[in-house]
Formats: sequence, structure tokens, C-alpha cells
Amino acid sequence: QVQLEESGGGLVQSGGSLTLSCTVSPRTVSTTPMAWFRQTPGSQRELVARIADWGIDYSDSVKGRSTIFRDAAKNMLFLQLNNLKAEDSAVYYCCGKFFGNDIWGKGTLVTISS
Repeated sequence: QVQLEESGGGLVQSGGSLTLSCTVSPRTVSTTPMAWFRQTPGSQRELVARIADWGIDYSDSVKGRSTIFRDAAKNMLFLQLNNLKAEDSAVYYCCGKFFGNDIWGKGTLVTISS
């Protein structure tokens, strides 16, 4: 059974940076399509960034200040966010497509303080 676990969330000042991590077990992340989503209360889950064999793309809300990358040797996916804004506050979820199924982590909370 594939499991994803996010970490790295917390309270960060506006303008700061953070890197979220997602550990995948026991499958590899090297060729698996994976993504980061985020969700605020009362809103739908929003795609933030995704990575697959065709490339990488970002939502307009984070484009230019975000980087998604993976470490295949560690089976980990990362999301670096810079120049954080209040609207980046959300629960961030890691998601991967394994055997045709979308598997989600439980999320990590990011709160941006002004």
C-alpha cells in the first residue's frame, strides 16, 4: 500500500520561504506523476504544481516563486515556496498517481503571518 506523508509546514512570515517535503513509501517517485495541491476552509483543493515525464507546471498563483522537484534516491517530492504571501496559507497536500489511482497524503498546514 502506497503512503504519502507531508512535512515542513508551519508558521512563516510574509515574504519568507519554506520547503515542503513529501515522503513516499514504498514506491518510487522517479517516474510517477506527482503534484502538490492546497486547500483553505470552504474552498476546493487547488493544484499548485505538478511534475511528470512531460515536464513541470505551476499554477499562476505561485508561478515564478515556486519550485517542485524530487529526489528519487530518497523517494521524496518537494515544493519550495518563496516570497510567501498571506494567500499562501493553506493545508498543502502531496498527491501521486500510482497504478492509475490518485494517492493523497494527509496534508501539512502552512500559515503565513503578516
